[in-house]
Amino acid sequence: MRLAVFDCDGTLVDGQADVCWAMERAFARAALPAPEVSAVRRAVGLSLPQAVRALAPDLTDDQNRAVTEFYRSSFRARREEGLLDEPLYDGIAELLAALHADGWRLAVATGKSDRGLAACLATHGIADLFVSLQTADRHPSKPHPAMLEAALFEAGAAPHQAVMIGDTSFDMLMARSARVAAVGVAWGYHAPAELLASGALTIAETVAQLSQAMEEALA
Repeated sequence: MRLAVFDCDGTLVDGQADVCWAMERAFARAALPAPEVSAVRRAVGLSLPQAVRALAPDLTDDQNRAVTEFYRSSFRARREEGLLDEPLYDGIAELLAALHADGWRLAVATGKSDRGLAACLATHGIADLFVSLQTADRHPSKPHPAMLEAALFEAGAAPHQAVMIGDTSFDMLMARSARVAAVGVAWGYHAPAELLASGALTIAETVAQLSQAMEEALA
């Protein structure tokens, strides 16, 4: 038994342009100043209300809810209009197929919604590769370990049989809380040094290095 649990945004797909656009639009619709793009990128991985809170901690609960709903509706409209662009990083499709063929069980733990994750995976034709899909709709925000614990349960894996792969400190801290090995990726939203400081055992600089890094994490 080997279980690989992947984050989505910044690990499997590159959706930063759409995330930044939708967040800027949501704040504007709420008549609030837009957050810095760099701050938006750093908040990717948190559940949406937590991300909004991180970006604007002084908002009232009503303002936070308004921005959250504006973001969701803007993102949904962009998807329905066919304008959403969340490409897989180069080599990810081939990596997932190879891991699946080699007997790995695959899962996702993401700050996306159920609807957003399902649409993303379906667009790329990879949904059937995963045995467990965990989202912020049904769990507390990362770095709480609930998503990862649910993935372990659904896959029938023990913590020592699993590895969490992600691009943010939230992923690494979640893995540490769940007693799961963590591998960071260098192509996402947080710097490798921050991932290592948060609990990553190693950093994959490229997708080609990732499978070996996963094997080493479980050794």
